[in-house]
Amino acid sequence: MRIVRKIRFFYKKFLKKIHRIFEHMEIFATDVLHDRRKTIGTVVVSWLLFPLSILFLQIVRLRRFLYDRGVFTSDILGCPVIVVGNLTVGGTGKTPVVEKIARELHERGRKVAILSRGYKSRGEPCWKAFIRWITHQKEPPPKVVSDGKSVLLCSEVAGDEPFMLAGNLPGVVVLVDKDRVKAGRYAIKNFGADILILDDGFQYFPLLGHVNLLLIDKTNPFGNGYLLPRGIMREPVSQISRASYVLLTKADGVVDDSLIDTIKGHNGDAKIIRCAHFPRYLSSIDRKEIIPVATISGKKIMAFSGIASPDSFENFLFRNDSKIVYKKRFVDHHRFSRKELENIFGVALAKNAEFAITTEKDAVRMPHDFVSPMPTYFLKIDIEAIDGEFAFEEAISKFFAPT
Repeated sequence: MRIVRKIRFFYKKFLKKIHRIFEHMEIFATDVLHDRRKTIGTVVVSWLLFPLSILFLQIVRLRRFLYDRGVFTSDILGCPVIVVGNLTVGGTGKTPVVEKIARELHERGRKVAILSRGYKSRGEPCWKAFIRWITHQKEPPPKVVSDGKSVLLCSEVAGDEPFMLAGNLPGVVVLVDKDRVKAGRYAIKNFGADILILDDGFQYFPLLGHVNLLLIDKTNPFGNGYLLPRGIMREPVSQISRASYVLLTKADGVVDDSLIDTIKGHNGDAKIIRCAHFPRYLSSIDRKEIIPVATISGKKIMAFSGIASPDSFENFLFRNDSKIVYKKRFVDHHRFSRKELENIFGVALAKNAEFAITTEKDAVRMPHDFVSPMPTYFLKIDIEAIDGEFAFEEAISKFFAPT
């Protein structure tokens, strides 16, 4: 028994080391993608990734060409499909947009289903998939995160965004599957969905979208201009041409004429809506207490997050005159361990922090049994249209009001 315990101990230790190595690699890769650090290592890797970026561009163009020529076809499921997506990886503020649209549609009497890929959700084990393949078994149905009445899966199984949307949208069905065509059919057949929202679906061509909402982060619209893996672009800027609406997120009162000209140069018909994200309130991690954001004004706080664009989150706190005495950034979609939280909270206490603030996405990845040594809240973010030819509500009423 002692030998078995030792093996287990060293195995767990080995897995933790591997996990840390992968996290360091992910941080390094993020620095390269965003050109955040200029070191010999990042410069060398950037040059090595450049040819792969060119290859990726050709693959993207070939795939688009095959769909345009009808070699590959897009399915039509018999109900409207709203596509919400972006040209870059992460950080455009997509989830609040999906939430707002789904809520507006639900309040107008539509039976809404959100179809998500469930990025970094727990998938089917490889060995099970292999056995199913060799035995010709049917593929499993989509994961039902919410049936419109209850949240049925945890964030680890569902994925951060689907779990968060399910909790915030009673009455809305949330499904997770890489095959969004299958998920859409399932939503229509089993839940009577009459409108589908394709979350992060601008590059998902197998399902035809009736309206394409393209989100562009005004503060960092196209990164360094390169496609993956050298930059953050999933597609070339020219694909703005497919958008029905372009939502400029994280906008302020200043109009960026050059960015507007770029958008109109690729798509003169798309309606441009400038949007701002703003903090609605602070919620305790268990969602049992809600306090005004002004509560932390002038207070010493710790800010911690594991999101693609932590600058926006931290800037909200700075603009509220909060004093960030300690901040800790983790990689995007990081799942916190109790030990990690104990460590960062220990540092925060040593710096006399009075509050700990995180994002809503990060809150769902914290262990349920973690007891915080200080008041801990997540910042609830909402989105509103500053200006544009149509606001959200007008667009939704025009195209998707009940018939």
